[in-house]
Amino acid sequence: MAEKSSPFIAPQPVRSSAPIESFGLDTPEKAPDSTTESDSQQKITDHRDILRRTLDNNDPNATPALPESIISPAFTPPSTPGGTVIVPERQLNAQDVSQKISHATKGPKLLQRLPKVECVVRARIPTTTGAEMFLHLYQNDADNKEHLAIVFGNHIRSQSLDRVQEGETEMDRMIRGAYVGRLHPGRVSSRHDQEQTSPDAVTNTVDGKQRQAPLVRIHSECYTGETAWSARCDCGEQLDEAARLMSMASEPVSEPLEGKDGGPVSPDHASDGPGGVIIYLRQEGRGIGLGEKLKAYNLQDLGSDTVEANLLLRHPADARSYGLATAMLADLGLGADAYPEGIRLLTNNPDKIRAVEGPNREVRVKERVAMVPIAWRTGGQKGIRSTEIEGYLQTKIGKMGHMIR
Repeated sequence: MAEKSSPFIAPQPVRSSAPIESFGLDTPEKAPDSTTESDSQQKITDHRDILRRTLDNNDPNATPALPESIISPAFTPPSTPGGTVIVPERQLNAQDVSQKISHATKGPKLLQRLPKVECVVRARIPTTTGAEMFLHLYQNDADNKEHLAIVFGNHIRSQSLDRVQEGETEMDRMIRGAYVGRLHPGRVSSRHDQEQTSPDAVTNTVDGKQRQAPLVRIHSECYTGETAWSARCDCGEQLDEAARLMSMASEPVSEPLEGKDGGPVSPDHASDGPGGVIIYLRQEGRGIGLGEKLKAYNLQDLGSDTVEANLLLRHPADARSYGLATAMLADLGLGADAYPEGIRLLTNNPDKIRAVEGPNREVRVKERVAMVPIAWRTGGQKGIRSTEIEGYLQTKIGKMGHMIR
């Protein structure tokens, strides 16, 4: 039986070796001979060998060197109008190639050094749920994008934002968000608020007791899932759920704490909860951008899964990196020096844990907190339900190693 081609390889049209002048409009068509068919099969085999050799180089950041003429695994246009469309069959013996591809490209990139980051402005955001958070806007020396940190609670502050800038006034500091407490009409000092009963403090202890580790979510931008109501992924649901959990964790502690002398803490010194941080990175489509992501959606409608679609567009299965997130967490006082006990990371991706910790373990992850889809937790009564999202989650589990439990 003739060997069937890989689903990642599109058959190529066979070009005649005869000069174009020899073909006239009145020349009768000739049936392809066995030599032409053999040449075509050899070209497909050569392409498959190129792909396998690329996968065998064991470079985790390598993108497979796919042939120039690949368009889709399910459809290749005919070489001439009215020609024959060749549709390669998918079959199980291509799974080995697919698994090697996902293994070689699924892990996030580990940077040699952390980028330099600076929080340039911070503002209080009251939300539609009644919770409040502080939105921090960061600039960096690695790209020209503005990344964000969404901070819940009063105990997590940016060191670069609070740093005194030459020549600035107290009003300048308050305008860029480098203040403690709350802003209100008539306030004149960024450092002291007369109406504040307990000043903010960058510390992980409360009256000598260890504060609970904060929740952290590293979230990559997803316009389709967060803004366009897409049911192809659960990104919007994960962002909302992370915000809900962190707003609960930033509420005042209900149980009485003991003070240094063993007595209860007075209401004026009652502690807020540990809060949390959502690091919002502008790396749409697992790092390939919105335009390429929409192309990948079309490939998915043609039969590819989310990993195959990225590869067919000559991108890694996951092109993201998390060095910026690590640097931003360190700037927010959540690095290993300030929080030796570590953070609690909301993620289903075990590879993200090592990436977020940084090249020199600048951040320590104490615990991985799984983000189980709401539909799974409620038996389908709530949350997102669609055939696309079920296939998406199964691919993340089977090919990208996610642990959704």
